[in-house]
Amino acid sequence: MQAFSTATVYEGPFSEVPPDGLRKIWLWAVLIAVGGFLFGFDTGVISGALLYIKTDFGLDSFEQSSVVSVLVLGAMAGAMGSGRIADRIGRRRIFGLEGLVFLVGTVIAVLSTGYAMLVVGRLVLGLAVGGASATVPVYLSEISPKEIRGRTLTLNQLLITIGILVAYLTNLAFSGAGDWRAMIGVGAVPAAVIVAASLWVLPESAAWLAARGDRAEARRLVASVTNEATADRLLDRYERDRARRDGGRRTGRRTLLAADVRPALVVGLTLAAVQQFGGINTIIYYAPTIIEKSGLSASNSIVYSLAIGVINLVMTLVAIRVIDRSGRRPLLLFSLGAMTVMMALLGLSFVAGWSSGLSLVFMVLYIAGYAVGTGPVFWTLIGEIFPPRARAAGSSASTAVNWLANFVVSLVFLPIATVIGQGETFWIFAVIAGLGWVFVSRFVPETKERDFTEVDADLRSRFGRRAPTSADPG
Repeated sequence: MQAFSTATVYEGPFSEVPPDGLRKIWLWAVLIAVGGFLFGFDTGVISGALLYIKTDFGLDSFEQSSVVSVLVLGAMAGAMGSGRIADRIGRRRIFGLEGLVFLVGTVIAVLSTGYAMLVVGRLVLGLAVGGASATVPVYLSEISPKEIRGRTLTLNQLLITIGILVAYLTNLAFSGAGDWRAMIGVGAVPAAVIVAASLWVLPESAAWLAARGDRAEARRLVASVTNEATADRLLDRYERDRARRDGGRRTGRRTLLAADVRPALVVGLTLAAVQQFGGINTIIYYAPTIIEKSGLSASNSIVYSLAIGVINLVMTLVAIRVIDRSGRRPLLLFSLGAMTVMMALLGLSFVAGWSSGLSLVFMVLYIAGYAVGTGPVFWTLIGEIFPPRARAAGSSASTAVNWLANFVVSLVFLPIATVIGQGETFWIFAVIAGLGWVFVSRFVPETKERDFTEVDADLRSRFGRRAPTSADPG
């Protein structure tokens, strides 16, 4: 996820880092990406735990949905608030605070004595999930040299998918005993790692230190992975670039109202909605529940849902390898096309009463289509289509819509499926994915190997807008 900070996200001052410094940065990056792991774990673990929670607490379909969706509601609040806090207290401190909130939410959920307490625990976990989704990518970008920034940012996406897979494995490990408390409680371990790392291992972002005027500490940090002469030169260049990019222009949310930003905003918000309303989190959150309704037992449903976690991870790795080769548009168009077809077939399998094996195949192929394109490409595009002065605000707005759509889908899926049927509900998602394909083919520009001026010209052309009369690099 992208940041909800209102400040412009600048490139970090690291570059020209020797091998020893790169190893240190990679260690930091892996520890920071544990925040992404918990994001994936806490959104995925409820899928198996819910099979036993609903029996223990006697939950109806709305209560089951609210246990899932309240995390998303908390994530919206956590994401919107964490950016401002991170700008005030720093990246390392907000990261440690998020780890602490993860721990508190896990404890509340594990010790829940009923529906209300469980909802509170999930809400607290949501605050941490949202905070991590907003701050981890910024923290990663600011501690990484440009030569490896793409890989460190995709490390976050990779850890999210690993977190989901580990959640499914955890569900499997405790499914025999039906111990949903242990399933959720496993999340306390990576949360403790985050807290410990922020206290004793991770540095503050040099970019944040420099922006706050603490040049001496920023210089010391950069020199720890390069050398003092390089640190001075890089910080001088960083400060010049920052002053030029501020340039007296409006920044933050107000800049989204500018005419030259609106096409990018339309693309960002629409893709954010399509990514969720295409049905992905009905599969991630409810995979065992869906498979159970196709005729399998709860424990077998958890076993088969592992296939979804594995294919999600594998296809994310494929996307990381091909996104800079094939381009963004081809991946998106292929992905949305595959999602449309597979979701339609999944719906048909339920309506026509086909075998549970076919339903599982369609779910796995749907996840493969999503993970190779719509999932990772959305987050790449919203970092590329906005002008630099509007990048943080545009990413924030797009992410807000993404969380809102996530909340709506996770809340209403089971109730709607109860009323009109599960297969028919999947057909609604198929139609939305198909409309997304049409939108991408018409309005989304290619950003591969293009600078912002080229991307902006393509975007304006697709929306029928005239070229600007003066340069507007942001």
